[in-house]
Amino acid sequence: MKKIKFLLLPAFVAASTLATQMHAALYPVVVGGRWGFIDKYGTLVINPQFDAAEKFVDGLAPVKLGQWGYVNTSGKLEINPQFDWAGGFSEGLAAVQMGGHFGYVNADGKYVINPQFDDAHPFMERLAAAKQGKWGFVDKGGKFVINPQFDDAGDFSEDLAAVKVNGHYGYVNASGKIIINPQFDNALPFSEGLAPVQLAGRWGFVDSTGKIIINPQFDEAKSFASRLAAVRLGKSWGFIDKDGKFVINPQFEDAQSFSEGMAAVHSGHWGFIDKTGHYTINPQFDEVMSFNDGLARFAMGNMFGHKIGYVGADGKYVWNPHK
Repeated sequence: MKKIKFLLLPAFVAASTLATQMHAALYPVVVGGRWGFIDKYGTLVINPQFDAAEKFVDGLAPVKLGQWGYVNTSGKLEINPQFDWAGGFSEGLAAVQMGGHFGYVNADGKYVINPQFDDAHPFMERLAAAKQGKWGFVDKGGKFVINPQFDDAGDFSEDLAAVKVNGHYGYVNASGKIIINPQFDNALPFSEGLAPVQLAGRWGFVDSTGKIIINPQFDEAKSFASRLAAVRLGKSWGFIDKDGKFVINPQFEDAQSFSEGMAAVHSGHWGFIDKTGHYTINPQFDEVMSFNDGLARFAMGNMFGHKIGYVGADGKYVWNPHK
């Protein structure tokens, strides 16, 4: 598998300058139906030329030119487009799909784990959930450290991963030992010491021993971030603290977790609030993603369509979707 080393016409900035920006954040945008990348100031850095593009992780971003490959922040294709699908890098490896099977490549584009799985997740805490009939977990050599035996599996977070056994969810550690017995209708990853779990149709939170810390009482729940968790009561979303008390009362049609001090909430349209519940960016977007490196991606229409833009924490557009 050879790396392509030719330059893909980065715009407005010299290649020599770009080489010093290897760790700078870049963001995918669409111009005239083609995808390229901007920097945090809204300057077009890599010309729109791809069929599709995803965000950068560890200096590489999946891009599609007929097939999927990877581009670096200097505008060079580092890994030749050859995959049916390509995921983002995590812990030095990326899941890719070829011929209906999933494997993993390194940053040189070489297979570290040959395509052999029915499905595969990113590596998290040195293990990745992979499916061969059932779900198990593999190490970076492709060896099943936890044999395929689960009906479903989440990613490791805070040393535990949610798994489904006989219709119920529990949690295992990196040795495959069940730490929290399967007993829940559903379960999400641990974050800040707690995990959302569903019991008898209601959501609450458990600690790493399986002890219920916040009683199941919510219609839906998301993981804690910045010491607050988005939860739904009836049709309305709000935010609770780790005592289960509402810090921001239920009032939104939908809500995302906090990131970089703000959370996306939906009231007719999507906007952003701070941890006091006050709007920092008024509702105006059809779809939105959380803030990342100072910018939030939004859409007028479909998030993966051709009218996406970026907004800064001050509410000003860095990239206008109608350009």
